[in-house]
Amino acid sequence: MGRSRNLAIVAASTCLLLALLVVLVFRPEGAQATAQAQSSGVHVGVASCSGSTCHGRSEPTGKVVRQDELMIWQDESSPAGAHSRAWRVLQSQRSQAIARRLGKASATTEPMCLGCHATPAAANARGGRFQTSDGVGCESCHGPASGWLSSHYAVGASHAQNVARGLVPLENPRARADKCLDCHFGSAQDGQFVTHRIMAAGHPRIAFELDLFTTLQQHHNEDADYAQRKGRSNGIQQWAVGQALALERSLALYSNPQRGTEGVFPEFYFFDCHTCHRRISDNPNFEPTALDNPARPIPEGMPAYNDENMIMLAAAARVAAPGVAQRLERDSRAFHQAIAKDRPSAVAAAGRLRETARALGTAFSTAPMGRQQAFAIIDAITSNAISERYTDYAGSVQAVMATDTLLSALVNSGQVNAQAVNAIRADINSAYRAVRDPNDYQPRDFRASLGRAAGAIRRLK
Repeated sequence: MGRSRNLAIVAASTCLLLALLVVLVFRPEGAQATAQAQSSGVHVGVASCSGSTCHGRSEPTGKVVRQDELMIWQDESSPAGAHSRAWRVLQSQRSQAIARRLGKASATTEPMCLGCHATPAAANARGGRFQTSDGVGCESCHGPASGWLSSHYAVGASHAQNVARGLVPLENPRARADKCLDCHFGSAQDGQFVTHRIMAAGHPRIAFELDLFTTLQQHHNEDADYAQRKGRSNGIQQWAVGQALALERSLALYSNPQRGTEGVFPEFYFFDCHTCHRRISDNPNFEPTALDNPARPIPEGMPAYNDENMIMLAAAARVAAPGVAQRLERDSRAFHQAIAKDRPSAVAAAGRLRETARALGTAFSTAPMGRQQAFAIIDAITSNAISERYTDYAGSVQAVMATDTLLSALVNSGQVNAQAVNAIRADINSAYRAVRDPNDYQPRDFRASLGRAAGAIRRLK
């Protein structure tokens, strides 16, 4: 299924998600050098994890952990190596041009870039082996290791003990999404928010989908030992929880006075790019390309809040949390309406919608998420009630990724035959082609393509 996911790989850098956590009897070769890092908040650096008895082997051992995690992290030929390349990307001509347009000396030293293109560690929280040029290293996702480095390979230590010492429990979809969203959507921290000005200077559009990024970055074996220590993962659940937390994060940042405004303007990062960036013409025979969106009760010509996650949640809630589904519809419509009024009203409505998104994340974390639910969510995503909301590029991209992601989760769990999926791959690829070029996006064409893909998927039930 790799070819059909190229869109997401291009649209966003990927997120190092799953655990390097181990219970090893060997002492890492970097432990002596990192003994000076005593406090639980110190980043000890990638080199501290790279010993040949730890995570620095050139081939998997097949024991408790693979032990070749660093090699996967450094893989130049696949998205799995995107994090190790993150700092080097700042050396490119494109990155340097972005920095110049923003009036900055260099992208490689600019804090607004390093917050996501390197491990975000304060100067006083860096051990002797920490290097900014490592890019997005182990501790970007797993947390500063000084508190748990020794215990995580100690005989008899448990995963729960490591988490208590500061290890991020990435096997938990909520914790994983929260960590990934810091860079793949934004946070309130300095250097972790791609503003509209940064995008106008040339930065690519931000996109996020938790289960897809998890798949692209996986560097562990989910075997019996992993399941015993951390439980089995569920790709359908990861997708749903990721959508809920993405909306929650978006609304929290929008409500933040330092993030939600830019001078006298709102921060346009939060709005759907293509409600403004459409073709315009002075030709009297020109017809606008915009379509009415029944879920956005806003005046004609007003920029619309990017509702890609709202659309996906509307579909998922109908299946996995029907008790919250009507509340989501009510609060999302009220939020769009409030944006057309004034910022205080919009912030208040955002708070209510944020609580609903949080409730959905909690519900999805415990709801059954199997074959029946996956097919039902795909049906909901492609139903007439939802497809009318595919009026803009961002939501349509999410719909294609969601459809493919849910199907992939069924294949990976053995609930759908991979050969059967390959037989309908052409239909799914046609939906990807409909969102290949944001400047050539046609809503009606996309809906037809997605409908054909959904029809093919239904035959797999």
